[in-house]
Amino acid sequence: MDVKVGDVVTMKKPHPCGSTQWQVTRIGADFKLRCLGCGREIMTPRSKAEKGIKKITRAEE
Repeated sequence: MDVKVGDVVTMKKPHPCGSTQWQVTRIGADFKLRCLGCGREIMTPRSKAEKGIKKITRAEE
């Protein structure tokens, strides 16, 4: 999956705050994601994050 830092991803399941939009802030073995609804940051394993992604919106350059 071609995910880059700065992309906004739409996840299949919503965050408890209700938002499904996350901004990618770090990529590696883990993804660091920031919720665009409440601002919470999480680290999740790459495999789990890639399974949950529904749509990728590229950051405008």
